[in-house]
Amino acid sequence: MASRTDKSDAPLDDLMMVMDVVDTLRHEEGQVARELKTDERDAAMVERLRHVYASQGIEVPEHILKAGVEDLKRDRFVYSPPKTGFQRTLAMIYISRGTWSKWLAAAAAVLFVVIAAWYFLVIMPQQRAEAELTARLEALPATFTELVERVETLTENTEVEAEANSLAADGRLALEDGKNEAAFKAEADLRQLAGRLQQVFEVQIVSREGEPTGLTRIPEANPNSENFYIVVEAIDPDGNVLKQTIQSEETGKSESVDKWGQRVSEAIYDAVRRDKIEDGIVQKGVLGQKRRGELDVKWRSGVQGGAITTW
Repeated sequence: MASRTDKSDAPLDDLMMVMDVVDTLRHEEGQVARELKTDERDAAMVERLRHVYASQGIEVPEHILKAGVEDLKRDRFVYSPPKTGFQRTLAMIYISRGTWSKWLAAAAAVLFVVIAAWYFLVIMPQQRAEAELTARLEALPATFTELVERVETLTENTEVEAEANSLAADGRLALEDGKNEAAFKAEADLRQLAGRLQQVFEVQIVSREGEPTGLTRIPEANPNSENFYIVVEAIDPDGNVLKQTIQSEETGKSESVDKWGQRVSEAIYDAVRRDKIEDGIVQKGVLGQKRRGELDVKWRSGVQGGAITTW
């Protein structure tokens, strides 16, 4: 506390003086309480305060000193935190806004990123897929008509045309019944039919070094017989190898292959073997032809219906 020479140099009103007395008492109370009994404490405090202020050149009236002692006993001028309540909770939230607002902003940023990722990675692809599905379904009736017309343009075979119309009718009925998968399958079958009609290729005998040209099999169902196969591939007019869907008579499974073993008579098998033995090349290398507008290959005489896909 700053030194004061007399009362006129640093005038204080009664309230300020009482507050100063109380502050001084807080520093002196512990020692006085240890030294005196309770009934002697107040008088001792007043006397001690009088000496403290006198040593500082300050004259404090008796009633101010007593008032200070009483105020100290009542804990006046001591800050007491407000009791817990709704208003205090709101005030504390407001006071700590600098801390929790940062966490709130970070949480909001994370939430925004999660929502954005969910929208762009899940919602948008779903919406796009649904839009594409709707567009395909709406276009199916016109697609059926277009594919039937394509088939009719490619062939004059009335049975093939009837098959195309039947597939289209099944697809339209499935579409009306809401059976989307069945409708799409009818579309796929129609496209496959049109594609087969449009294909043109030759079934040529494989005659390359390191690859077999023919092979034989003993069927499990008839160990006393022998099946003969010529290895062939489908070649288009540009010389490209076309994969074909072949059903193996050994496994019953259909596979898409670029070459297969076509079952032939023993006479054709022997003729091809002799042809290759002469100069290492099969001169009569075409075993069958697939013409535009036809579904099936037109085979050479002696070619049988079975085939294998592995050997």
